[in-house]
Amino acid sequence: MVRVFVLYDQEPDETEYAEHAAVCRLVPGGTFRHGKVFGAPMGEPTHRYYAEWEFADEEEFKAATRSDEFMATAHDARDRKLPRPTVEFVSLSDD
Repeated sequence: MVRVFVLYDQEPDETEYAEHAAVCRLVPGGTFRHGKVFGAPMGEPTHRYYAEWEFADEEEFKAATRSDEFMATAHDARDRKLPRPTVEFVSLSDD
């Protein structure tokens, strides 16, 4: 399983992000989720908002990242002036 973690230092505008999420859900082969970061084990959380795509495997991930729909998500975020996130790719094992 592969996940794409998207971490925002600032919470994005709720309406703008809802519209952006609709664009993100068009990426083929992935499941998109997002939500507000509400806490941390100690003190204030570093990030304020979280989003992720989940893909069944690396092949699905690679196909998705080459798609026009995936590229459209970056353009949409830029055009909506959403906060610039930290993005990381994670390969999960069943071990």
